[in-house]
Amino acid sequence: MGAVSVTLDVGLDVGATKTLGVAVGPDGDILAEVRERTRLGAEGVVETAARVFDALRAATGEALDGTVGVGMPGLVDVRRGAVKHAVNLGVNGEWLPVRDLLSRRLDLPVVVENDVNAAALGARVLDEADDVVYLSVGTGLAAGVVLGGRLRRGAHGAAGEVGHVSVDPSGARCQCGQRGCLETIASGSALASAWPVTDAHPAAALFAAAARGDAAAVEVRDRFCDGVASAVRVLSLAVDPVSIVLGGGVAQVGEPLRLGVQRALEAQAAGSPFLASLDLAGRVRVVPADYPVAAVGAAMLGQ
Repeated sequence: MGAVSVTLDVGLDVGATKTLGVAVGPDGDILAEVRERTRLGAEGVVETAARVFDALRAATGEALDGTVGVGMPGLVDVRRGAVKHAVNLGVNGEWLPVRDLLSRRLDLPVVVENDVNAAALGARVLDEADDVVYLSVGTGLAAGVVLGGRLRRGAHGAAGEVGHVSVDPSGARCQCGQRGCLETIASGSALASAWPVTDAHPAAALFAAAARGDAAAVEVRDRFCDGVASAVRVLSLAVDPVSIVLGGGVAQVGEPLRLGVQRALEAQAAGSPFLASLDLAGRVRVVPADYPVAAVGAAMLGQ
């Protein structure tokens, strides 16, 4: 008998610095992983995605003739498979028909999704649960929501935009036009403003300084973690997931971030038997540093 061909799902996570592709087996295991520097601009984005796909095909020795899932930043029209306002990719005001362009290049069906939503599907695989929220703590603050095993985008595609919940009407002006949004407190850009450094990643520098006992760093860290905890609380009370998985650039800090957010959640629940009974602190996870959550989630789009 000949060898049985394994059906693999392919996911591509297109970012401003790199495009990461994975081939995922039926059990969710990553069987091949490829990354390439992203060439910016409309043609560059599509060409890079195709190059990563070709490398995955070579790495696996399989045809990879199923649907290709693509996660991208910016405003994504899922029905049209198009993206715009992905400024860091060099894709600005005009819709870029990524699905059609890449599908013609690969001669395969393609599905395009916002990268945070794709990562939520990857968090579902990671956590092995059907009700999961992925909270991306990156330059901004946004969440992807999976309920009953299905991605929930909302009637206007705004599901999970917890970063624009205003918690302080007299706070800093947010790019959305409101004041005191959670994103002005609990995002990578907010952290970088509160703890500016030039020789290290701001989040890593802040948490390291706080661990050394720097009083100013402890104050900034605790305010930041309290903001992330508030986002976790809002999301948990809205959809009651099994877990909230923290990802994004700041989550590279790892365990210190998880512990900081857990402490903040416990403090917030200290005066509320209702909140304490929900054990929000016990639901918080952090994506492992070496797990390509958005690419794995993009691979799930083909299903």
